[in-house]
Amino acid sequence: MEDPSEQVTTSAAVGSDRDYVQSLDRGLALLLAFDGEHPDPTLAELAQLTGFSRPAVRRFLITLERLGYVRAHGGRFSLTPRVLLIGQHYTESHALIGVAQPYLLQLAERTGESASLAVLDNAEVVYVGRVPVRRIMSINVQVGTRVPAHATSMGRVLLAWSPAAVVDDVLTRRPPVALTATTITDGVALRDALHLVRQQGWSIVNEELEPGLLSASAPVRDRSGTVVAALATSTSTGRSSPDELERDVIPLLLDAAGRISSELGFGPAPIRQSAHEGFY
Repeated sequence: MEDPSEQVTTSAAVGSDRDYVQSLDRGLALLLAFDGEHPDPTLAELAQLTGFSRPAVRRFLITLERLGYVRAHGGRFSLTPRVLLIGQHYTESHALIGVAQPYLLQLAERTGESASLAVLDNAEVVYVGRVPVRRIMSINVQVGTRVPAHATSMGRVLLAWSPAAVVDDVLTRRPPVALTATTITDGVALRDALHLVRQQGWSIVNEELEPGLLSASAPVRDRSGTVVAALATSTSTGRSSPDELERDVIPLLLDAAGRISSELGFGPAPIRQSAHEGFY
């Protein structure tokens, strides 16, 4: 006799509409409506932001408040620190982040610049690890920050080794927009840029996300060789140039990314070093 749990797993794997829980979808959408522009919205504002009816928003808020994720105060609502547990569970359940952290620290020490680790989520790059050194971007970058994949070195690395369907989705269904005067938005030019990244094994992006921002990235691979993250360092055009980054920083990035990949099971195991020995 077939195990019922296996039936559920199989059905979920193929994305059956019968198993899709719309109320959960809406509850998460309501949580995501809280952001920097709307830190403590009213019920009416949440209804407008989500497109849900006021009675539905009220029911979701009551449930989230009882679960401890939302707090009511004077007709307004705000998230509680409990929502951080969701992100904490993500970081604790992903060996990648724990493995990468020492190398992020080493990279920041070696370059004197910020070091970051990111993954791809649809058309955006999500920071999952970061060691800040200097404030370069006008965006307040921290773990969880999202930036457009098409205009970043991390995004180029992650897209370069993504399946064709993922790249098609990013470049066609969600057309890239210009963020600076030099942002590449043409589909053919972007595909050419991704091809170059695959050929050389790394990416440098100059002032496409923000004026004055220069970044470089290298791929991090898991045991199977799949690119699961991008390791990056960023600086300003006033402190470096693409040529200097390629000459001085890319070797450090490739070495660090290779060591993280090795600890994840890709290739030979790395020789462990103290945090002050650098990469060589």
